[in-house]
Amino acid sequence: MKLVIFDFDGLILDTETPDYESWQEVYAEFGVELPLSVWADCIGAPAGLFDPVDFLERLLEETVDRTEIEARRRLRFLNLVSEQPLRSGIESLMTDCADQGVSMAVASSATRDWVEGHLDRFDLRAMFDCIRCYESGLQGKPAPDLFHAVLRDLAIAPSEAIVLEDSPNGILAANCAGIYSVAVPNPVTGLLNLDHARLVIDALEEWPLERLRDHMNKGRLTEV
Repeated sequence: MKLVIFDFDGLILDTETPDYESWQEVYAEFGVELPLSVWADCIGAPAGLFDPVDFLERLLEETVDRTEIEARRRLRFLNLVSEQPLRSGIESLMTDCADQGVSMAVASSATRDWVEGHLDRFDLRAMFDCIRCYESGLQGKPAPDLFHAVLRDLAIAPSEAIVLEDSPNGILAANCAGIYSVAVPNPVTGLLNLDHARLVIDALEEWPLERLRDHMNKGRLTEV
């Protein structure tokens, strides 16, 4: 294993639980619910794939003040995110990678300013050899473009890498790129189907780099 590719939202920092919860609060104000089954399709994908205000209006069968709702919801979301620590086990795994000479990259469907801003906040950006975000010319997950770009930038073969993801869309993208996929679900994505991952981990701190490498190698052997 030469490379570990990390998703960002929901994997390094759990921004997805605050995102969903902040919209749930908005829906509750109107006496309706935002089902996880509806929300799930946009998790790990680029922003704009799902319009929660449009869905709210369809449930209510009336229009709402989009500008006021989005501004208020965004502020609530950012406040919730600011209270989130790094997900458990992330820092120790990154230390393992650094100590053992394994490259690290981020592949995220979010914007670069969002990802790098939070990495800077936790003083992590310099630890990554490559950061690829949703930008012109690259499709977001579940397309494999972001992972292909990371592999190309670092000149590493898919068989030499492992991907850590938290969402079904991210796992699909990793599988399409031919990279060993590991799901590390958060409280929201843990309710979704992640069976298409090669490995599902409940507690990342119980999976140091050596254990991940052994699991990946054994999995490759069973394919021969």
